[in-house]
Amino acid sequence: MSASFASALGAARDAAASQHYPQGALYVVATPIGNLADISLRALHVLALVDSVACEDTRHTHSLLRAYGIDKTSAQLMAVHQHNEQEGAQAVIARLQDGQRVAYASDAGTPAISDPGARLVAAVRAAGLRVVPLPGASSITTALSVAASLADGAHSGAFVFEGFLPSKNAERDTAVQALAGQPRAVVLLEAPHRIEALARALAVLGARPVTLARELTKQFEEIATVPAHALAAWLAADSQRTRGEFVVVVHPAQQEAAASDGGLRVLKLLLAELPLKTAARLAAEISGGSKNDLYQVALALKEAPGA
Repeated sequence: MSASFASALGAARDAAASQHYPQGALYVVATPIGNLADISLRALHVLALVDSVACEDTRHTHSLLRAYGIDKTSAQLMAVHQHNEQEGAQAVIARLQDGQRVAYASDAGTPAISDPGARLVAAVRAAGLRVVPLPGASSITTALSVAASLADGAHSGAFVFEGFLPSKNAERDTAVQALAGQPRAVVLLEAPHRIEALARALAVLGARPVTLARELTKQFEEIATVPAHALAAWLAADSQRTRGEFVVVVHPAQQEAAASDGGLRVLKLLLAELPLKTAARLAAEISGGSKNDLYQVALALKEAPGA
């Protein structure tokens, strides 16, 4: 156990031990996304209290627990991940029916949010057993809290969580076109080896702001907001910028931008026959969109690989 957490377990007991923790219940526990100090006092108490811990990766969770001074035997740790979640859920249910308290923790953040856990929770509920959520860290809300992605009118503060877009170029491009007119913020996740491909795909959104948040809560955390058409260049300017896990917040389409996004199909048809500036001007006149935004989109389309 790190000395810095020696007093944390005592504080967790003082703060949370008087609360009721029913037996035969599954406790869904959010864990830090990078900074170990982002664990809640109630999570520490429950992780120490439970009879078993189901986890996405037993080795990772074992190391996490030891960092906090919580010792569990190998028999108390159960692997429940995306490849065995249905079968693992039955093993968890059997322990719950025996009256055990069982915690579930994914590798980082809140389980069942782009992590395993949803099928487990559904199975436990279907068996008539209790599920208790313990809130905490989430890369999604962490990124949104600093993105300042404001929407107009009725959609103010609203967002859509899309997670990982398809890995194949054509499918990813189709997904990007589908979110182009979205009046709410769109939250994406991306791995370091695919972030440059995602940046190229998002370039068709033109001047629409995009916030890139990488290595959140970690030592080399970096958060930047740049126009969609400039994402690829921003990443290329520093090799360090493609490292780490990413949360990408595509800011809401404002009214003027949404109109130009509606002219994307028209723009593509015109680009096949006309010079870039002429195509952008005519697309703006036809769709009612912004000529400047459509011009930036046209540039991105022309510069895209295979264009």
